[in-house]
Amino acid sequence: MGQFSYRGRNANGALVEGMLDAPDSAAVATQLSANGVTPVQIKETGAKSDINTDELFSRLTRRKVGLEDLLLFSRQMYALLKAGVPIMRALGGLQDSTTNPAFRETLRSIRENLDAGRPLSSSLNSHKEVFSPFYVAMVYVGETTGMLEQVFLRLFHHLEFQEFMRSQVRSALRYPLFVIATMVAAIVVINIWVIPAFAKVYAGFNTQLPFITRILIAVSDFMVNTWWMMGLAVVVAAVAFRGWTRTVDGRLAWDRAMLRIPIAGKIILKAALARFARSFSLAVRSGVPIVQGLTLVSQTVGNAYMASRIETMRAGVERGESVLRTAMSAGVFTPVVLQMIMVGEESGALDDMMEEIAGMYQRDVEYELKTLGAQVEPILIILLGVLVLILALGVFLPIWDLGTAAIK
Repeated sequence: MGQFSYRGRNANGALVEGMLDAPDSAAVATQLSANGVTPVQIKETGAKSDINTDELFSRLTRRKVGLEDLLLFSRQMYALLKAGVPIMRALGGLQDSTTNPAFRETLRSIRENLDAGRPLSSSLNSHKEVFSPFYVAMVYVGETTGMLEQVFLRLFHHLEFQEFMRSQVRSALRYPLFVIATMVAAIVVINIWVIPAFAKVYAGFNTQLPFITRILIAVSDFMVNTWWMMGLAVVVAAVAFRGWTRTVDGRLAWDRAMLRIPIAGKIILKAALARFARSFSLAVRSGVPIVQGLTLVSQTVGNAYMASRIETMRAGVERGESVLRTAMSAGVFTPVVLQMIMVGEESGALDDMMEEIAGMYQRDVEYELKTLGAQVEPILIILLGVLVLILALGVFLPIWDLGTAAIK
């Protein structure tokens, strides 16, 4: 139960104020109406007083609203609105059927806002942690144009495309990261346990060891004696890097550097271009003005540097420049994208051209990700071969020299 303060007017029009305990503001309004009071303002003033330990634990461990919930919500809203179901009934049905408590609470709050007379887009915008500005803007366009069900269908396809791109990138990076992690673990094990054992044997030779062997032993001694300092340094560096990338300048610099990474950089660029084209096509097709559409699209590309360049495009369009000219000055678009933008502007079918670009780069990203293992594998094999060669020479050269001396 929560504690709410209220202000209202009774049957005689006099101002009435007071406090009530109720589960939510809707229950307060119902109770006041039953007593003949028209509520003017209802505000929660106190925390809930009867939260038990189990409820508190469930809130702390409650899973957040994920992309899967938004996908299902968008698809179901399209189906219900197309069938002629009123929005309040549609949201009520989805609230009862969802299995995510956090999303159920979100839908309940949206219904309360709608019941208070707020539009759907404004109700969604009050939950910024769930609905992105792009999502809210699309719903607003659907409300103003009377095409709300079509907007929900397009949002479903848009979110489905975003999830597909993320899953493809994650699956492609799994193998290289596993191999690199295994190599790092092997280096640590060899330097802490294997090389010290050989160093004790070499100490009895009473002779100067080969240069590469001395380097390996020195590195091993350093890791054995300062392993805790190295571990602490790695943790501090990780925390510092994470904090740096959370700043505006740090995020901008890191995302720009990611576009220049060999092999992976071109995949990241193509994926960002695919997101840009798909989002821009959806915005233009839904009737969003180009200036506003560029602002919204910049939030969907998944790269802060490209988002900043798209913002410069928006500023150029506001000054009266064409989309093609601003895209050329942005410096992040490939010649193919620029050519398609030119054709789209001249033919008046910019949304169709953007859709073609999105499909083309989606196929390119799929192919690049499928062949990523084959592209990275030679580099990993070379690195592994160099590592094995150094370890073999460092470990066996002293034994070889000792055997040669014994033969002589």
